[in-house]
Amino acid sequence: MVSIDNFRKMAMQFEEAVEAPHFEKTSFRVNKKIFATMDPANKRAVVKLPEIEQSVFCSFDESIIYPSVGAWGKQGWTVIELTKIKKEMLQDALTVSYCTVAPKRLSTKYKDNEKGE
Repeated sequence: MVSIDNFRKMAMQFEEAVEAPHFEKTSFRVNKKIFATMDPANKRAVVKLPEIEQSVFCSFDESIIYPSVGAWGKQGWTVIELTKIKKEMLQDALTVSYCTVAPKRLSTKYKDNEKGE
């Protein structure tokens, strides 16, 4: 389980990440592009994943992490149940999401860290 406060800290750890309102939710952006949203009332987050990564994460347990409904899900938007996900998996999903939308000069730093470089 990951609390709302911990999710916020995890999302804000990325370089140049900013928090901003997004309708009734909170968004986390880099270079004005959303890489995650948070819905505190429902204890959910949504991240943007490439198609292959989305299928890998969702294959773990679709009661914990699953594609958004309709076209949003087909575009990679993926729902995460914060009351069920382990912190390590959430960290991995956030990193992939951030790297998906961040400029190359920023995403490269995190991709290198994933490879242990």
